[in-house]
Amino acid sequence: MFKLLQTFQTAYETRNFSHTAEELFMSQPAVSNQIKQLELQLNCVLFKRMGKSEMRPTKAAEILYERLLDLSDDWQDTLKLMQEQETKQVTCRMSASNTFASYYLPALMPDLLAAFPTVQFELSMGNSEEVLDSIKRHEIHLGFIEKPLQTQGIERVPLLSDELVLAGNLESSRWLIREKESGVYHYTLRYLTENNINPNYILVKNNDMIIGLLKQGIGKSIVSKKAIPPELSYRHINSDYQRLFYLIKGSHLMDETYEEIKNYIENYYKRIERY
Repeated sequence: MFKLLQTFQTAYETRNFSHTAEELFMSQPAVSNQIKQLELQLNCVLFKRMGKSEMRPTKAAEILYERLLDLSDDWQDTLKLMQEQETKQVTCRMSASNTFASYYLPALMPDLLAAFPTVQFELSMGNSEEVLDSIKRHEIHLGFIEKPLQTQGIERVPLLSDELVLAGNLESSRWLIREKESGVYHYTLRYLTENNINPNYILVKNNDMIIGLLKQGIGKSIVSKKAIPPELSYRHINSDYQRLFYLIKGSHLMDETYEEIKNYIENYYKRIERY
């Protein structure tokens, strides 16, 4: 059964039997046969075939996938508890959007490490959409995003405010713009619309790269004031360009250690914001 469920999970995530076969090092007929076996055992249809390889999950498949993630978490928690009896160590995987990862998370980590000396932290970076998706897929425990994204089963807490400014060569007609999934894209689009600007732009999918280009005198961009080095010129915009960073956590996480870490981070930024 576990083998069938693993095949189902991969098929659900790829929406393609050929890709499922490649990821699991199986033949495509074997994938189809295992999905058919699972459908017979569960007495339901899991996928509607759209072609030779592609398929669309049914409502039953959506329910099974969500329960399977919970089952996988329970199994991982069981393994973790068994391992902790030997190591006494918990792993906490955290991911943050670009600005938070580069300019806020490094300042937070010394306090976290001191407060939770037995926790093994794993850190990664992505845009806000990617961080939220990682939480939904149960790939990370805590996330930091800069967009007010919200979805069922996700706890979201505002942490701190961050000012966005217009920086770089302010007389240039060229813009450096983040991808649509980035938190700052929404503010850039608002600024361009408010000022009736049809930009000549370069799409740049990384904040540090934008800062590097601005330092070379290439264009201008809306970026966090926190990210601006002393040699870069910038201009304040207005209070509408004051955004919030959020801490997000999957509500499925029952281990009290993750709740303690979440509460510690909340209180840390309450102190920062107060002063």
